[in-house]
Formats: sequence, C-alpha cells, structure tokens
Amino acid sequence: MKIGDKVVKHRRAILIIALVLLIPAIVGYQNTRINYDMLTYLPEDMETVKGQNLLLDDFNKGAFSIVILEHMKSSDVEAFKQELEGLDHVSQVVSLQDVLNPSLPREMLPDPLAEQIKNPEASLLAVFFDSTTSDEKTLEAVAQIREISNENTHVSSLSSLVLDLKNLCEEEEAKYVAVAVLFSLIAMMLLLDSYAAPFFFLICIGMAILYNLGSNVMFGEISYITKAIAAVLQLGVTMDYSIFLWHSYIEHKDLGLDDEVAMAQAVNNTLVSVTGSAVTTVAGFLALCFMSYTMGKDLGLVMAKGVILGVLSTISILPALLLQFKGLLHKTRHKSLIPDAHTLAHGLTGRYIVYLVVFTLLLIPAVYGYSKMNLTYDFAKMISNSQGELPAEKTQFITANEKLEENFGINTSYLILVDEQLPGQEGKAMIQEIEDLDGIVSVLAVDKALGTSVPRDILPDDLQDSVQSGDHQIIIVNSAFKVSTDPCNAQIDQVKAISKGYDPEAAVIGEGPATLDLIRLTDKDFQVVNWISIAMVFAIILLTLGSFSLPFILVTVIEFAIIVNLGMTGFTHSELPFLVPICISTIQLGSTVDYAILMATRYKTERMAGQEKRPAIIEAAAASIPSIMVSALGFFTATLAVAIYSKVGIISRMCNLMGRGALISMATVILLLPSLLLACDKLICKTTKGLTHVYQKKA
Repeated sequence: MKIGDKVVKHRRAILIIALVLLIPAIVGYQNTRINYDMLTYLPEDMETVKGQNLLLDDFNKGAFSIVILEHMKSSDVEAFKQELEGLDHVSQVVSLQDVLNPSLPREMLPDPLAEQIKNPEASLLAVFFDSTTSDEKTLEAVAQIREISNENTHVSSLSSLVLDLKNLCEEEEAKYVAVAVLFSLIAMMLLLDSYAAPFFFLICIGMAILYNLGSNVMFGEISYITKAIAAVLQLGVTMDYSIFLWHSYIEHKDLGLDDEVAMAQAVNNTLVSVTGSAVTTVAGFLALCFMSYTMGKDLGLVMAKGVILGVLSTISILPALLLQFKGLLHKTRHKSLIPDAHTLAHGLTGRYIVYLVVFTLLLIPAVYGYSKMNLTYDFAKMISNSQGELPAEKTQFITANEKLEENFGINTSYLILVDEQLPGQEGKAMIQEIEDLDGIVSVLAVDKALGTSVPRDILPDDLQDSVQSGDHQIIIVNSAFKVSTDPCNAQIDQVKAISKGYDPEAAVIGEGPATLDLIRLTDKDFQVVNWISIAMVFAIILLTLGSFSLPFILVTVIEFAIIVNLGMTGFTHSELPFLVPICISTIQLGSTVDYAILMATRYKTERMAGQEKRPAIIEAAAASIPSIMVSALGFFTATLAVAIYSKVGIISRMCNLMGRGALISMATVILLLPSLLLACDKLICKTTKGLTHVYQKKA
C-alpha cells in the first residue's frame, strides 16, 4: 500500500493526532526565549566577546547604561542614584562626582572633567548591571529605572534599545501573521479555481507553522528576526505544496476517479514532485548556517525545519481536511482568473533573441546598483522605517541618545579593560593619547581624575571596587561619533592600538567595538554564504535533472533576479540592514529556483517524448506559467502585507525585498528562461541524461 492510500485510509486518525500535537506545540512556543540583542550572535572567540565575559567575571558587570538627568539638583541626583542602587540586578551606579573624594580640591581635576561636573543642565550616571545586555534580568532592571523616572530622566544604552524593540515586536508579531493570512487568502481565492480550498490550505499551513515555532524550544532561544518572519516566510515558501496537491487532486477528479482514489493519487504525485522543490528551499536556508555570525544559523535551522514540516503536513493533514469537506469544496469551485498561457508562450519563443538582448542590457544597471548597496549596522536605523522614522512612544532609547548628544556631545560610549597594575604615569600617558584622537569627548578613568601625583588609595573603597577588580581596571571612553560610522570605526581601531601599546592584553568592548567586529565578520559571511547556497542548489539541480548545463542556466536566471532585486536599492539610496542582503540572496535562490526547475522539467519531458525544441518549450512554458504565477503572487501578497504594516524597519525591509524578489524571479523565469532554453537547446540535449539521443538521431 502506497503512502497516499494510507493517508486516505487513516485520515480521521491523522486529523486527531494533528490536533493533539498542537498542545505541545503551543507550550513549546510559549517557553521559547526570544533574543533581541544582535551582538550576542558574534563568535565566542572574538576579542569583544571575550572582553565582555571578562567584565562579567571580574567585575560582576555585564551591561551598562548611561542615564541622563536634566534640570535636577545635586541632592536630587544623589537621591536618585541611591534609589537606582537599590534595584534588583543593578551592580553599581557611578556618577562623575564619585570620581573624587569630597576632601580632594576641585582645582586638581582636569578642566574637561570639572566642566562636566559643573554642567548646570544635566548630570550623567553610569549604571552597571550584573547580567548581559539582552538578559531578561537586565531588561527588567531598565524597565524599573524607567518606572521610577520622570520626564527629565533618560536611559541610553543597547539594553534600552533591546527593551524598546522587544515591546514593539511583541505588540506587532501576531498582526504580521493576521495580515499575511488575509492577503494570501484573497489572492488564492482569486487565482485558484475554488473559494473554499484556500481556507483549508491556510489551516494546514498554520498548523505546520505552530509545530515549527513550538519545536524551536529545542534550541533554547531564537532571535526576534527569526520569530517575526518565520511564520510569514513559511507561509510563502510552502504554499506551493498545497497548490500542487489541489491541482493534482482536481486533475484526477476530472478524469472520473472518485474522491478517495483521486486524493491517494494526488498525495503520491505531490510527494514525488515537491521533494525536489523542498530540497532546494531547505538547501537555501541551510546555507545560512555557514555564517560565522550565528544569527544566520538561527534563521536557517528554523526555516529548514519549517519547510520539512510544511511538506509533511501537506501530504497528511491537508488531504484529510480536503476529504472531510469535499462537498463544500466542489460547491465553491469557479474559473481561475489566470488565462491560458499558450498564446504568451508562443510569443515569447517567437522573439527569443530580443528577450536575450533586453535582459543582457538590463544586467548592466542591475550590477551597478548591486555594487552601490548601502548597508547599515546602526541598530537604531535598522529598526526605523524607510523614512528613518520611529514611533516615539515605543522607542524611548532614541530620545535618550538625543539628550546625551545634546547635553554632552556624546553619541556612543565604550569601555577599555586594562591591567590594574599599569603604573599611574603610563595610564595617564595612554589616556592623554586617546583624548587627542578626533571625536573623543571625554575619557573617565582613575588615573585621569587623580593624575600622577595623587595615590589611588585616596578614592573611596566603593569607587575603587567599581572600577578595579584586582586584575583589571575599567576606562570609559565617550565619543562624539555615531556607532558603526567610518569615523567611529577608525577611532576604535586607534583606541585599540593605543591601549594595546601599553597593555598587550587590553580589551576594548561595548556596542561600538562589537559593531565593528560585526561589520568585518558579515562582509566575509556574505561571500561565503552566497557561494555555498549557489553550490548546494547547483548540485541538487544536477542530481534532479541529470544535466550538466541546466544547473548553470537555471541558477543564472535566478541569480540575475537576485541582482536586480538587491540592485534596485542602489538606485533608491535606501539603507539596508546588514543582514538583509545575506538572507535575501539565499532565500530568493532557494525558494524561487523552483519556478525555473518546474519549467525546465516539463521542457525535458517534452523533448524526451520527441517534441521539437520550440513546441516543447511552448508547452513547457504554457503549462508552468499559471503555477509559477500563483506561487509567486501568493508569496508576494503574504510578504508585502507585512512589509507595509510593520513598524520595525529590518522586518519591513526584509519582507519587502522577499516579496519583490518573488515577482522579479517570476518575471525572469517567464520572460527569460524560454529564450535561454531555445538558445541553448543543442547544448542541453548533449549534456542531459535522456536527451543525448535527440541530436544523435539527427546526426
């Protein structure tokens, strides 16, 4: 007995099991931690990560925030500081006033430090936490600081950003799925030949999505990007499987078979047909696992698992649902809006030279735009929309950053960890070199405050404990440059060089240095992942079609579409979050190369059956175009809805490019691939298993 027969026979048991499995899926979903800190995905062997671990081990300090207090008296600042010190998970609170002993004459302070202390408009508090940047304990502490604050108090830090991002995403995520489902439903109802079938498609896919999200508990945590787009992406890339099953079922029904026999045949056909499609999609996602920046692995594993669950649900749950409601399905059938494609296919093959020339000319501006992609690593920009706007009430960290710049000229702060035994004279010299760098606003350190003639013992014990561990001491660097910009990155390199000149084991850590590591890491990752995904998809096509030439042709078609998609951003001058091009290049290749495989498979079948090249390509295009259009438009509507709705920039832009990429791949396959097949027919026949006899006969 084949799989299709077993599915049909046990369809009621399958539905019961599917419903029961939703319970552990929901429990797993609720217990999967979400990570909102993109810097935690840096490799453990990087200096900034090691330094961060050192800070936590030696000082019991993980994250730190700069709190800006405006228009507050010294006594009120001191009272607020004491209140902060009483909060859970706050390890230490340091103010500029703490740098000196009250008995130390103020004229002994360096001028810049004295000026900041005298600032009548605002004061600064450095708040250290006993847990890492995105740890729930840190986020809870930041939230508590906000609760006890008034309109003159602002918390600036990466943890503050993470908290705002968490709140924003949790409010939006359920709505992403809702709008994606609504738009997909409308598209499917119009493009397919049934009003009711799309409802059951979405029920089946929805269950597969829940299984996928619930089983993520095995990973412990997933990134907020993965959580936000996983459902929408799984909906878009697995919708094809439901459509194929439906078409196969109706085709067998129209031949006169009864419902159960027709469905059994449809399941068997679907399993064979979607396997190749699913494998290429899974390969595209798994390519992300080769990124050194491990958020790629996070997204890749979750989505590869989602595709596999999508296939399993399509050949088990969906047939059971369709048979259970077969009466309703037959009553709601209608004519599809997509017309017969033979006329279009005939026209495409009649002018194939023109299409080849046009696409060759289009490649020039596409490559130019692709080379001009403008990537951003600024987390504030990454979560803002395309106009650079953010919902002010949801992003308090932006206001805090603006206040920090307005009152103190500071755009980013980072730490240097150096040997505590570094002589005071050398420490003073090192700090002086750092202060002389462009963009340095201030450097806060024991040796800076005391100078070389005042012993460190004059400092209060609690302050000594806060900046010295017995092995290391903390130096705070405040910079006028914005994080991830070229001036900031150059400054950090200079600070590293200076500090290591005095202490070879010195570590420069914080958001700025970690972002610089991220920039250098992901630039390499993009090239590695891109070539790995191409190689994996190439190998799959080679094995599936038994051809040495078709993989080159099909991958070239989709890579052209990818370059056009990403190249468009170069002409619009829009900033892309650094992760978007890496994800788009692999996702678009893995999920839309199926369009090209579908047409090429039909072309090969027609040629093996004895058709001449042009009639074979006309038939292949005409048979494939409706399925390609339905698949691409379904993907497009789901992702476009989220792109329009989402207020989180990286989610909106990624969904926008995925949807646009589906349309561009659709257009490229429909308009370019038939022409390439015609132009390369002789080469294809000579290098494809099952077609070599075609030209041998002619010879």
